[in-house]
Formats: sequence, structure tokens, C-alpha cells
Amino acid sequence: MENEIVKYLSKYMTISKELEEAIIESAFIRSYKKGTILLEEGKISNECYFVIKGCIRSYYINNGNEMTTDFFTEEQSVIPSTYGKKTPSAYYLECIEDTIAGVGTPEQETEIYQKFPQMESLVRVLGEAIMAKQQDTLAEFKMASPEQWYVQMQKKRPDLIQRVPQYQLASYLGITPESLSRIRKRLSKK
Repeated sequence: MENEIVKYLSKYMTISKELEEAIIESAFIRSYKKGTILLEEGKISNECYFVIKGCIRSYYINNGNEMTTDFFTEEQSVIPSTYGKKTPSAYYLECIEDTIAGVGTPEQETEIYQKFPQMESLVRVLGEAIMAKQQDTLAEFKMASPEQWYVQMQKKRPDLIQRVPQYQLASYLGITPESLSRIRKRLSKK
């Protein structure tokens, strides 16, 4: 499983054998059962995740309702906005499938950066790629109707539609489950 992390990182930078070994040695792989809460609202986040297998959802509670903000699946990083900042989280992270993830901490990062300064550059490149993708996704979401966004999800992340409970998907789209049913019914007739 550790090799999955190295394979992903290799997409962005040449990884030396020595660095590969250090990543494998420092990567702490954990398995989580479906329903595990990785981070709760109001708690301090001291861990970030790299999804090897499974799905993690971020959400917050608004007037007693869960509002899904994102889904993270294979080869995606989950870095809470308060990671390493010692400030309380405004949202939850939950495994919605059995999940295997590489888990990192600020202390592990500091240690590996000291041993391998090029990792800091790699993390910057990864951060820029993640941020660009998030900005594109946000722009698409803001410009699209829920139906258009659902169609985009069918094209870009069809597996997600099959893996995620429909009420969570509806929450992510900012609509009710009933509205999502109507959209799906309309699209099936086209």
C-alpha cells in the first residue's frame, strides 16, 4: 500500500530510491471502518490523509442538517483547513466506505523535510495542483445548475455517484434528495 503513495508522488517529481524508502518507512498506513469519524467539528486536526482505497466525506452541520462539502477517493489528499494550526475544525471528516489511508502529521513532515529538502518542493507543487483543481471545481459548481453539476459529475466522477449515498450526494449538490431523484429521472429520459 505504501507504494501507492510513492506512485502518486512520482507523477509530480522524480523520486530517488533513497527518498522512496524514506517515504515508505515514514508512511503510516491505517485502515478505517465505514462510519469512522476522522475529525469532529470543534476538534484540533493534527493529521492529514492520502486515500489509498475508500472514500472520505467532509461535511458540517447547519441547523441540524448535514451539509456535504466534498468527497475524497483514491489518490486524493485530505488536508483539513486547520491542519497543524491548533485551531478547532469547523467541519467533520467521515469514512463513508471502509478506507485505507496514509496518515501524516506535522512532526512527520518536518522530519522528512529536514532529511529530504526536495520534499518541500514536491509538497508545494502538489499543493498548487490541488488548489488549482479545487478552484476549477468551485468555479464550475458556481456557474452550473444542480442538474448541470450532476451531469458533470457523471462524466468526471461516475464512480462517486455509485459509491455515495444519494442523500449525501444531494447535500453536496445543495438540493434535497427528492430534487436529485427528479433530476435523475429527467436525465434518464434523455
